[in-house]
Amino acid sequence: MRQFDSSLETTRRQFFGRCALNLAPVALASLLGQNATASPVAPATADDANPLASKLPHFAAKAKRVIFLHMIGGPSQLDLFDPKAELNKRDGQPIPESFLRGTKFAQIQEKQPRLMGSPWKFAKHGECGADVSELLPHTAGIVDHLSIVKTFKADDINHAFAELQLNTGWRQFGRPSMGSWISYGLGSESRDLPAFTVLPSGMRPRSKSANYGNGFLPSAFQGVPLRPSGEPILNLSNPEGFTSERQRRTIETVNRLNASRLEATGDGEIAARIAAYEMAFRMQSSAPEMLNLADESAQTLQMYGVGDVAQPSFARNCLLARRLVERGVRFVQLFHGDWDHHSNLASGLPSQCKQTDQPSAALIKDLAARGLLEDTLVVWGGEFGRTSVAQGARDASVGRDHNIDAFTMWLAGGGIKSGQTLGSTDELGCFATADSFHIHDLQATVLHLLGLDHKRLTYRFQGRDFRLTDVYGNVIDKLLA
Repeated sequence: MRQFDSSLETTRRQFFGRCALNLAPVALASLLGQNATASPVAPATADDANPLASKLPHFAAKAKRVIFLHMIGGPSQLDLFDPKAELNKRDGQPIPESFLRGTKFAQIQEKQPRLMGSPWKFAKHGECGADVSELLPHTAGIVDHLSIVKTFKADDINHAFAELQLNTGWRQFGRPSMGSWISYGLGSESRDLPAFTVLPSGMRPRSKSANYGNGFLPSAFQGVPLRPSGEPILNLSNPEGFTSERQRRTIETVNRLNASRLEATGDGEIAARIAAYEMAFRMQSSAPEMLNLADESAQTLQMYGVGDVAQPSFARNCLLARRLVERGVRFVQLFHGDWDHHSNLASGLPSQCKQTDQPSAALIKDLAARGLLEDTLVVWGGEFGRTSVAQGARDASVGRDHNIDAFTMWLAGGGIKSGQTLGSTDELGCFATADSFHIHDLQATVLHLLGLDHKRLTYRFQGRDFRLTDVYGNVIDKLLA
């Protein structure tokens, strides 16, 4: 069983000191001798020469890979998954003082804001009887695959820092993201695509690339965003007039220089650079092939709601996520927004649901039909939820503020117990009344399903061992199948 601690650095330096000069040319010669088309998924050789080599988990894993659907801005759980008859009954009344105490608002300035019920109807669906709003008819059809958790809790009321906590476990910049930690812990199952891939649509996160950055981990573990139009990755194609033979000589020369420097310094960043050159060469064929949806059936495209296959959309990204995990990518993160409905909830929320409901459900159904859902963990949710009180005038422009105390996310596949709803909130949907779970608990559970102990997956930086869940977090046993 592989251990993840600082002692590995010494092993790597000893290894590179013995064979670094020969590493790059041998790897490059093998690479250039391959057919230029994308190859089938094959586990990488588990050795210290490749920072993304496939590694053994701490214990038997239920999931091999993750697709994280981050709904930027905070979807309103009260209008999607957590119906409140009492809230609807008290619509327009001032929020009771007992509920107001301890509540943090991001923007509402009123001393006693007024309650706002949901204008949308709910119904129970599936054999599990999960409550789902009429805004999510496709999600309603997959609830027996899901674990819906109504009581996640975050610490920061502001988007940028709440995004960081959800994705990096810390409310400040500089920490590695979840995908980076997982790539560091397990490596990759793909030789031709990055271990950690990012697919954006709609608005981008407020804290930008920090949500998929490598922080203090070696740069080999950072997320690689695929651009929604044009070249999927900048500078991946050869410049005009730059032949394959010239490219071969250039890469070989650069890697010899890098290998020489690696021998002298033992710097892991140089090993990451050598691996990046090799990956970039492979991706010149694998990335365009993966992004080409011409081999997808009309039925599949219709199921996801993909119209123009060349047009960027969340639907297209969900289909690409399935194609990426099929090819061995370890962590795929979709960012989509904007769910930040401080105003215009009546028009904004249905619009976002229309863009995301069908593709999210199609992803689950497609993974299940292909036998991939069993070992692919899918997570859906935002950095927090919305309040039970109105923000702004009670007209068409009314919205909801941020709620960090009890919001809904759902999980499916990869060792998750299906067809259940966890947690409950009070009659007004303000606070958890049973089974409150922190964001660190979610992160600990994701790692656990991948066979990683969140307390043991550490990296020594600036004199101490860091981890994704910082100093706390517990696996949510009720989520486990």
